Amino acid sequence: MRLAIFDLDNTLLGGDSDYLWGRFLVEQGIVDGEYYARENQRYYEEYKSGQLDIREFLRFSLSPLAKHDMATLQRWHQRFMKQKIAPIMLPKAADLLQKHRKKGDFLLIITATNRFVTGPIAETLGVDDMLATEPQMTNGRYTGEVEGVPCFQQGKVTRLRQWLNQTGYNLAGSWFYSDSHNDLPLLELVENPVAVDADETLSEHARLKGWPQISLRE
Repeated sequence: MRLAIFDLDNTLLGGDSDYLWGRFLVEQGIVDGEYYARENQRYYEEYKSGQLDIREFLRFSLSPLAKHDMATLQRWHQRFMKQKIAPIMLPKAADLLQKHRKKGDFLLIITATNRFVTGPIAETLGVDDMLATEPQMTNGRYTGEVEGVPCFQQGKVTRLRQWLNQTGYNLAGSWFYSDSHNDLPLLELVENPVAVDADETLSEHARLKGWPQISLRE
């Protein structure tokens, strides 16, 4: 069974769920609005430019999870799915997933965004499994820390290799779809890399490499 691997934010979704979760927290008055909005925007710009310190960002983004119980967080997330995620679901992304599903491929999302935010999104998309940055939990509550290797840049390769060892899958005939130059380490690893609505850096790299470039937003 071949692997069809997908980035999530700005690839299968027409936006960034991590950034939008921050916006949601501000709009709901859950966090200090002015400070959190400013920092959320700063980290997003650093991500797009390839300058993001992932550990620093995770201390920022996981902190609100540690301040509230799971029932409250899940209630907020249901509202977040309706207000922020439903409007950026892409019909062409669903079609692409279905194309690979019909071929018998194993559908795997691999995302830097933490599992609390992305787990319900992956479930909605109907993929077979997901690798995400893992927020640490103790006694049913988030601690604000990260568990293991963040699923970002080279960390995606590390986490995928761990998953391959655990599951017995391999990269023969594998696909990976992404929009971001941050995913170049993994794009270089698979047999079939595809740039999706790519940023400028990835688009140029794909052109030089002869990789396919597609849009799921047109």
